[in-house]
Amino acid sequence: MRGGQFARIEVMLGLEGLERLQQSRLVVVGLGAVGSYAVEALARAGVGHLRLVDHDTVKVSNLNRQLLALHSSLDQPKVELAAARVRDINPGCQVEALRVFCHTDTLDEVLAGPPDLVLDAIDSFNPKLELIGAAVERGLPVLSSMGAALRTDPGRIRVGPLTEATHCPLARRLRKLLRRRGVTTDIPCVYSDEPVNTRFVRPPEPRDAPEQAFNQGRPRRVLGSLPTLTGIFGLTMAHEALRLLLGDLWPHPHPSGMEPPCAP
Repeated sequence: MRGGQFARIEVMLGLEGLERLQQSRLVVVGLGAVGSYAVEALARAGVGHLRLVDHDTVKVSNLNRQLLALHSSLDQPKVELAAARVRDINPGCQVEALRVFCHTDTLDEVLAGPPDLVLDAIDSFNPKLELIGAAVERGLPVLSSMGAALRTDPGRIRVGPLTEATHCPLARRLRKLLRRRGVTTDIPCVYSDEPVNTRFVRPPEPRDAPEQAFNQGRPRRVLGSLPTLTGIFGLTMAHEALRLLLGDLWPHPHPSGMEPPCAP
């Protein structure tokens, strides 16, 4: 076994599994509360190629839940912060920082490659819809995160096909419009089956600047969120991404949950 920063990854996955991750090409779209934690785990797992996509900068309101949000990073582009962090974690990772708004006119650039897996961590509905639709239509594997806000129970987080995601208004709306376009909804997603609590919703905040309104569309309601739940969503997303990338190389625990007895 080789030493170094990925020694423990190699113990879990074997040399072949580690090498597969190092050769994998992933696109992560959205570097907020969910995406930032997903990128962190992917970088630490040894994924060798990451294209990071986000148009936004760090805001004060991000400080409660986003990994990249610090007082020292306010107003800085999230993609640049994420790319620098990935390179500091794993200098061997080839990182592409793509500061664009993900929508119909940028999808060719976002999905170029083609990548081995697309991670959708977008929190705006229309860009999310367009990204999923484009990835499926191009035959690209896609893993999507549903809504992590308004939840309090980490035990209710699930991984499964979008078709079966329950108690999630975002998933329900996505299914409806994807089916209307003739796009399959049988794609993996991370979601919570905990009913949303509208008690944790506040009216939209005023815009800070005309540019913000242009980039993000109409003002959105403020959805209460916890740093724990959104982070767990992101880490769960990264975990499922590793499992999808490794396929038959994914480690399976011993049926008893314990090591088999040693031979005499």
